[in-house]
Formats: sequence, structure tokens, C-alpha cells
Amino acid sequence: MKSIVIAAGVLLAATALSPAPAAAAGCLKGAVVGGVAGHFMHRHGVLGATAGCLVGRHEANKQARQQAQQNQTANTNYNSR
Repeated sequence: MKSIVIAAGVLLAATALSPAPAAAAGCLKGAVVGGVAGHFMHRHGVLGATAGCLVGRHEANKQARQQAQQNQTANTNYNSR
């Protein structure tokens, strides 16, 4: 339990001190959820965090593509008037 608190503190400090905004949309949230789930599932927190980051990033990219497609469709409909 102590290692989770230390890891969370290091993650928060690294995020707060980063000079530029992170371009890894979905990765941090997925890593936190995956790390916690992995920790409680047979002590595989790092593996869970890695998988959570990958899944979170994939979902964020999918959502961004859908949003861009909706915006493009809306712009096409607006310009055809």
C-alpha cells in the first residue's frame, strides 16, 4: 500500500512540474485505473498501468476521430446552404 501512495505522489509531482501540457490524452487516467486494478489482481500494478494507458490512449484517439468526423459533417452541411 505504501508503494502505491509513493507512486501516486511521484506521478502527481511529475505531472505538476512538466513544462508543457501532456499530449497523452487518456493515458494518465487509464494508467491510474489500470494500476489500481492490477495491484488488487495479484500484485501486477505496473502491467495494469501499462495496459490501462494503452487502452485509455486508444479510446481518446477514437473519440477524437469521431468528434473530427462530426465537425467535418457539420461544416459540410453548413457550407452547402
